[in-house]
Amino acid sequence: MRYFIELSYNGKNYHGWQIQPDVISVQEKLNIAVSTILQQKIEVVGAGRTDTGVHASQMYAHFDVDKELQGDIPHKLNSLLPSDIVVYRVFLVDNEQHARFNAVSRSYEYKIWLGRNPFLLDFSWQIHSQKLNIDLMNDAAKLLLAYTDFQTFSKVKTDVYTYNCDVTEALWKQSGNELTFCITANRFLRNMVRAIVGTLVDVGLEKITKEDFKNIIESKNRGNAGLSVPAKGLFLTNIKY
Repeated sequence: MRYFIELSYNGKNYHGWQIQPDVISVQEKLNIAVSTILQQKIEVVGAGRTDTGVHASQMYAHFDVDKELQGDIPHKLNSLLPSDIVVYRVFLVDNEQHARFNAVSRSYEYKIWLGRNPFLLDFSWQIHSQKLNIDLMNDAAKLLLAYTDFQTFSKVKTDVYTYNCDVTEALWKQSGNELTFCITANRFLRNMVRAIVGTLVDVGLEKITKEDFKNIIESKNRGNAGLSVPAKGLFLTNIKY
């Protein structure tokens, strides 16, 4: 039997989702909790791989077990998990349903705080010495929907079969001092969102133009793009199946 888990986590204390040697990951913590509850070795499969320090307000994972689960499994898991990882639902799905491969879209948000806010230090990139032209940033962001090859924004020396992604949403929203970049695609490359945000901020600072941004995408050269903005402002927010 295959079960899906819906969860969220604060990524501050973790070296990303995926298990790695000698560091703490969200997947490792979840594996331990599920294995303890079910009294057998369980390895969960996540819908994606968030990097070190990146948060998820919605993440899905699946695991297989040979018996139907009884009782309040989310409550049991939360009693074992650290407080910065929370399970909301555990539900039965078809055996063919795969948390990663059956996801049709993923959405991320990147948070920028214009000014200083001590309560948002762990959840936003704070820009307090320069002004951003949001209209220019939104105008440039629209270009992302016209391209499929995003090698320019990919972490170098990463093992991927293709740099193609189908971006269906890319825009900036502002509410007071909070600036949020929203992007949705069928898949994402490592570091892609953070590199896009860094480059669009250069547009907002009027260091580069919309035409420059277009040329940067087409160059397929990571060295031409902007900085990789801090991980703490990035959230995986929605996964659709």
